[in-house]
Amino acid sequence: MRLFPIPPGRRLRLGGREARPPVGLPTSLQEATDAIVEDLTALQEALHAEGKRALLVVFQGRDAAGKDGTIRRVCHAFDPQGVIVTSFRVPTTTDAAHDYLWRVHAAIPPRGMVGVFNRSQYEDVLVPRVHRLVTRGVWTRRYREINDFERMLVGNDVTVVKFFLHISRKEQRRRLAERLADSRKNWKIAQSDLTERAHWDAYTRAYRDMVAHCSTPWAPWYVVPADGKHERDYMVADVLRATLRRMAFRFPRANARLLKEGRKLLR
Repeated sequence: MRLFPIPPGRRLRLGGREARPPVGLPTSLQEATDAIVEDLTALQEALHAEGKRALLVVFQGRDAAGKDGTIRRVCHAFDPQGVIVTSFRVPTTTDAAHDYLWRVHAAIPPRGMVGVFNRSQYEDVLVPRVHRLVTRGVWTRRYREINDFERMLVGNDVTVVKFFLHISRKEQRRRLAERLADSRKNWKIAQSDLTERAHWDAYTRAYRDMVAHCSTPWAPWYVVPADGKHERDYMVADVLRATLRRMAFRFPRANARLLKEGRKLLR
């Protein structure tokens, strides 16, 4: 089974059923994912060598949906010299003094690089909406602004692919309880991880609108069932491999004179 981009305007159900691992995946998921990761390593090497285009990978999801885990499992395929991972947390005073896309634009990967966003520009159509920090007119306008921003990136040789990791309320509760009981993990728990569960339905509506308004032909959303970790990682890796293959990178040609001289020197 392969994930497909969400068509523009499609309003999805985001209930517990949609978070379950789908049928039709390989029986040995870890081995299948390992094979894809090897392909990703080679594809990223070609992207870095060509140096003409960039790839931006966006991860959104509720707390405990697996953004960190997916990045560790899948994106470790990329050479550290060719990847930049950025986590967007609560805006700093400096961030807040600028427009909401200012800090995002500054983190866009340069040509030849892969950029990975752990949360992203989409935080500004989620948290401010749910907590009523801005008016409806503001957060609805941001859909168009973000689409225009991503179209501009694509027009400047940045391919954009976005993953919404969809976890069920039951599975989130289980993972948070597991973290609380584990001294190696409970230091990561924040108050908001627990209190935001009270706004589950409001966030569901916000995520549905985010995908419906901002899955575009130039910057598609993929909704990943995230209750199963191995299934989640396999599906993300598979989409990334397909995306990089479509970009069809070419290694640059070496200088013919240099090659000739090098062969003479190494005889």
